[in-house]
Amino acid sequence: MMKKSASLLLVMIFSAFAAFPVWYVIAVSLRKDNAFQAVSWTLWGPNTSLANYRLLFTDTLFPVWLWNSAFVSFVVTLFGLSLAATSAYALSRFPIKGRKTFLTMLLATQMFPATMLLLPFYIVLARLGLANDFWGLLIVYSSSALPFCIWQMKSWFDGLPRELEEAARVDGCTRLQTFFKVVLPVSGPALAITALFQFTTAWTEYAIAAVILQDPEYYTLPVGLKSFQANLATEWGLYAAAAVLVSIPVVILFTLLSRALISGLTLGSVKG
Repeated sequence: MMKKSASLLLVMIFSAFAAFPVWYVIAVSLRKDNAFQAVSWTLWGPNTSLANYRLLFTDTLFPVWLWNSAFVSFVVTLFGLSLAATSAYALSRFPIKGRKTFLTMLLATQMFPATMLLLPFYIVLARLGLANDFWGLLIVYSSSALPFCIWQMKSWFDGLPRELEEAARVDGCTRLQTFFKVVLPVSGPALAITALFQFTTAWTEYAIAAVILQDPEYYTLPVGLKSFQANLATEWGLYAAAAVLVSIPVVILFTLLSRALISGLTLGSVKG
């Protein structure tokens, strides 16, 4: 009983430690005085309002940055998921010459930190005329996240029973029909994890976007939020309100996709 109570107490302490920053940012976003250092446990009181949220949409470029981030994240997720699924399936099922070497090279690209690749990325994009352009950002995000996603999807396809595809081929499906009608429908968990990784990577990334995008009209949300920070007068209220709004889509997406992360979707798919 004592051991169970101690474990419960530890869970409550760590939960409070994790939840406090979220509570604090929400409290700062609701204050009128732009105070960041003053700690208050009151979430709503005489000195609170939704003015910072209103100012975000009326006096700043936040709606533009929100649209930019949504567009970039959606395209990167769709593009990356399509390439990762098809590439991983080919690497898993077809005897491609040099497959192991190719997979090793893909894995090796993940060993380099993103900051190390900033300058080469920018030079290549500048020569292609894609600096300060969404397409440049889309190419960098998709190419940098694709190796991990291919490895992840390939591991899933390797574990799928080949009898599923053989049964579909016996019933008259082509290889392409088998992939779309049999393989993809039972790959929900892997697709959900890959999509979530692609989306959160593009939604929250700052360093690469800050180098490639120079025009405030092209800023994504992380770069736009940084513009609220100044040496003499940081707008903490706007910063906190924007941080709260930025986190909401990720929380919603994770909640929705988490239902697809249940393992064992292929159980019972093969008769007998």
